[in-house]
Amino acid sequence: MSQSAPTTAAEEFAEHGKSPVQKVQATLHKYPWVSPFVVLALLIIIFSVLGFVFDVGALENFFKPGTISLMLQQTVIIGTLAIAQTIVILTAGIDLSIGAIMVFAQMMMANLAVYTTASNVTFMAGQNPVLAVILGIVVATLAGALNGFLVVRFNLPPFIVTLGTLSIFTALTLIIFKARTIQGKEMPEFMLLMNKDFQIAGIGFTVGLLVMIALYIIFAYILRGTAWGTHVYAVGDDPVASELSGINVKRVLFSVYVVAGFVIGIAAWITIGRTGSASPNVAPEINLETITAVVIGGTSLFGGRGRLLGTLIGTLIIVVLDFGLSLAGLDQAYRVLAIGILVIVAVAVDQWIRKVKA
Repeated sequence: MSQSAPTTAAEEFAEHGKSPVQKVQATLHKYPWVSPFVVLALLIIIFSVLGFVFDVGALENFFKPGTISLMLQQTVIIGTLAIAQTIVILTAGIDLSIGAIMVFAQMMMANLAVYTTASNVTFMAGQNPVLAVILGIVVATLAGALNGFLVVRFNLPPFIVTLGTLSIFTALTLIIFKARTIQGKEMPEFMLLMNKDFQIAGIGFTVGLLVMIALYIIFAYILRGTAWGTHVYAVGDDPVASELSGINVKRVLFSVYVVAGFVIGIAAWITIGRTGSASPNVAPEINLETITAVVIGGTSLFGGRGRLLGTLIGTLIIVVLDFGLSLAGLDQAYRVLAIGILVIVAVAVDQWIRKVKA
């Protein structure tokens, strides 16, 4: 008790000496999800005003249950993969192979579970669908482990490693699975489980959406409430100081890519349910979208700072912006333009926030 009062007084004195701008800077440093939340709120307000006051396009449908349902479902693939991307970026790394590994894993699942009566099946067809999903997740986890091994063992930059494995897994998908799309009707119902839906107050929810939310809750706790999560933040903030404090930096980095691979595997199963098929051409821009969601969500590309809550908000920003501009009748190019501007602004804000005085 005797030590807490001086500390509090010192903090209050330091806070009192700050200008309003410095206080905002310090708040955003402590709560990195605040700025993306403000952006999301502004987008919702703008699209609402344009729809209900100025009657722009079809924006009067923005708050209808059907539109909300579509937006929620649209977040599932990006949002789940963004969890994996966030964990990697927290260590000041980046994973450009996320999309390729996800596609490879979902094609593995589908080609294992596809009915043998379907046309042009491989020798692995007709397996138990539960086994197919498990093996797909295992393959994605091993792919993540490969990334981690190359980064840790040979001290290679994550950007280069994952750029290489992006090409490797893209090629393996085409070589092994012959670029064939497997339709939902060619697979057991279990493979499409993630698209099972139900309604609450007229808004549609899917099993995949619930799984994504559960993953956010679980990993938010792991990152903030466990020693492993503390080590992830420490390694991202300063790997040299982390090593000196007794943290096995290489082990932490390797585990980060393994965990990311596991999440990618779950995302692969979710993707099959969401699209109703398994295709090597699904979500071609997913790598950029996951990085965008993480950056807009307030996670620093320099590592050590960020929250999964911000990543989820960043994902919602992408989806809300896409739907809002579409309902307003604007060309898709404006959505790409707006996302590009948001990314640049988010990185600029991150640079500014990193200058906060302790």
